Amino acid sequence: MSVIVYSKPDCPQCDSTKRDLEILGIDYTAVDLMQDRGALQRLLGLGFRSVPVVETANGSWSGYDRDRIKALLSYA
Repeated sequence: MSVIVYSKPDCPQCDSTKRDLEILGIDYTAVDLMQDRGALQRLLGLGFRSVPVVETANGSWSGYDRDRIKALLSYA
């Protein structure tokens, strides 16, 4: 499953999300929204206003959500 974590520097929720994915052994791609303005504009257009934004084949969410992160194991 493809997992993308959109984040920004110095974001504790972003760091926690990426740390939990790593602990669970879930591969992900990290996108720094301060470096990728196109991705930032796309997420703003979709209505996201906070980071991290986690995008998977089964949907997306914003904010740190341990339960949703753990649920990704069932799709692996």
